[in-house]
Amino acid sequence: MVSLLSQFSIDRELLADYDLCLRAITEADQPFLYQLYASTREEELAVVPWSEEQKQTFLAFQFNAQHTFYQSQFKDAYFWVIEQADLPIGRLYLDQRADEIRIIDIALMPGCRDRGIGTALLTAILAEGRAKQQPVRIHVEYSNRAITLYRRLGFMQIGGDDVYKLMEWSS
Repeated sequence: MVSLLSQFSIDRELLADYDLCLRAITEADQPFLYQLYASTREEELAVVPWSEEQKQTFLAFQFNAQHTFYQSQFKDAYFWVIEQADLPIGRLYLDQRADEIRIIDIALMPGCRDRGIGTALLTAILAEGRAKQQPVRIHVEYSNRAITLYRRLGFMQIGGDDVYKLMEWSS
């Protein structure tokens, strides 16, 4: 794992077992990022009585809204595509703030979930938080099955609203 920017370096040894690297997203990544986003909404949309065309329209609208929001609200954040063996498998968006490391978003393609990749990425981020003596925080939907992973790694709920838990890890 090579550090993309000098301010944020993820320990390459923690990710070596998975042959992972991070690279900045580009405009050419939009189709992959849309496909990844759509994969995160599959279970939710499976029970909706919409046509496939309606679902695709909804997904495109939601993806564009989310992407635009992230880009406008987190101007100094790192927006990375996660690659394994030179193939895109996910995204990791991080915001290095003065008082915390904020995970804006982390997502993996379905075939890459439950294989230890998310744990390896999060462990590397937590190591960065430990090195910088900063907490790591993330908003997580209450229904997100990754909450179990976050709890296992030591994240605790410190706030939230009707939709999201605000979770924090601190050393």
